[in-house]
Amino acid sequence: MVKLLHYFLIVAACLSLCACNKAGRAFTMVLLPDTQTYAEKHPEIFEAQTQWIAAHADSFAFVLQQGDLTQNNNDEEWQAVAKSLALLDGKIPYTFVPGNHDMGSEPGKFADVRNTTLLNQYLPLSRYQELPTYGGAFEANKVDNTYHKFKAGGLNWLVLSLEFGPRNEVLDWANRVVEEHPYHKVILNTHTYLYSDSTRQGGEDWWRPQAYGIGKDTGARAPNDGDQIWEKLVKKHPNMVFVFSGHVLHDGEGTLVSEGVNGNKVYQMLANYQEGVKGSENGGNGYLRLITVDPKAETIKVSTYSPYLDTYMTEPKQQFRFENVDL
Repeated sequence: MVKLLHYFLIVAACLSLCACNKAGRAFTMVLLPDTQTYAEKHPEIFEAQTQWIAAHADSFAFVLQQGDLTQNNNDEEWQAVAKSLALLDGKIPYTFVPGNHDMGSEPGKFADVRNTTLLNQYLPLSRYQELPTYGGAFEANKVDNTYHKFKAGGLNWLVLSLEFGPRNEVLDWANRVVEEHPYHKVILNTHTYLYSDSTRQGGEDWWRPQAYGIGKDTGARAPNDGDQIWEKLVKKHPNMVFVFSGHVLHDGEGTLVSEGVNGNKVYQMLANYQEGVKGSENGGNGYLRLITVDPKAETIKVSTYSPYLDTYMTEPKQQFRFENVDL
């Protein structure tokens, strides 16, 4: 009888622990979209962002940058980027992706070819692959496509950081990574995916990767737009939760919630504040996105804040909440 009681107590404790893990504490991720104008003209604003994040690192779980780190893909701008991101080293895990402005045959030529030499020179894979959150890379010694793992809210998370217009072979690799991590909640971080009208990128227009020089690539190297990424990767997996992207101008904001083939909701968001976005000043005035996930309350809260100005955007498109989120 004593042994039986002991057994039931152990089972009860395990069930209690599982329940706690399933509905853990709320946590916040930071999004840093399109920092290109800061790298080109206002490096002090990029530094203000990363200094603030580092100073409040205990409040955040992970930092995700959505590409176009630079405007002109030159040494001066990459030096500014590396200096700002270095402020996060040892303080908080972070990831980034190459945008169309971060690749090309020479500075000022955007995505005419998939050349990311400067990206990999200033932000080498060796700098990140020894970190506990690093999972792996598609290509040896290249940071263009990587995945990362962290724990927050009582859940295991996996971040896929994929290049501008990820190639077919990259999406095949990403599918394998997700399949190997069925008990992780998945976040896709990429440069272009959603339009500012809250639809996925598709059709024929100059925002698509296919409109650039890399659009001539075929077969395994052919690029994919938002619709194609959804069809070939995102909708297929029951553990896919978020897609974050930038790139598109206009008002620089879009939000879409879609169901995958397994009935899971996927929260897809565009955020962009760079020069050229309607109402933008100083390349975005340091605005960034804060994504607060509360598994217990079943909510996702989205806020837009500038550490540079110490101000929030309060418009409905920049400050909103999702309810009844099933994680």
